[in-house]
Amino acid sequence: MPEVSTDDLDERQVQLMAEMCILVDENDRRIGAETKKNCHLNENIERGLLHRAFSVFLFNTENKLLLQQRSDAKITFPGKCSPFVWCFTNTCCSHPLSNPSELEENDAIGVRRAAQRRLKAELGIPMEEVPPEEINYLTRIHYKAQSDSIWGEHEIDYILLVKKNVTLNPDPNEIKSYCYVTKEELEELLGKAAHGEIKITPWFQIIADTFLFKWWDNLNRLNLFVDHEKIHRM
Repeated sequence: MPEVSTDDLDERQVQLMAEMCILVDENDRRIGAETKKNCHLNENIERGLLHRAFSVFLFNTENKLLLQQRSDAKITFPGKCSPFVWCFTNTCCSHPLSNPSELEENDAIGVRRAAQRRLKAELGIPMEEVPPEEINYLTRIHYKAQSDSIWGEHEIDYILLVKKNVTLNPDPNEIKSYCYVTKEELEELLGKAAHGEIKITPWFQIIADTFLFKWWDNLNRLNLFVDHEKIHRM
């Protein structure tokens, strides 16, 4: 694996880079494990390294979607992409780890446990407020994106939806700010991104362009959109 200096990066975020992600093939079959750091180096991504991930979309009972502005400390897609451009994303995006609890694949229970863990770590949501059985697994996407010349993403991304009012206490090392938005407010945000006024993470952009608004119109009928067989190639 290539050696890349992390001396100038945030210490806490560098420590997280030692976590072991789940390596998969293009059909999401587990083939091993590798550090988060190595999974996110463009040099390894170009060699085909692919890992499992998830993206959570949490709606409150007013049908507003919780968004976050990523912390400036983040290594991939930091909150401040340039002096005047800020990076926004969906509620929570992360990775199940290569441990027995999060490797369990039946009904994506391992991924849903990982989502519960990261909702607590990033947003401070008490774990009892988001039990795995209330985290709905809809489908998967496969995408690749560069953050900069060194870091990037190459993921089989599980799409998870939650509809619930929750308690928030975000970790500033993970999240710079957050807000709940209506569909119209998100459309306005996406318009600003299209004009370069802000930046949207690539996975959020893909999901918003392809699926999100259909799901949003049917939050009480999400079973119509469950597809655990297909991996959408983006």
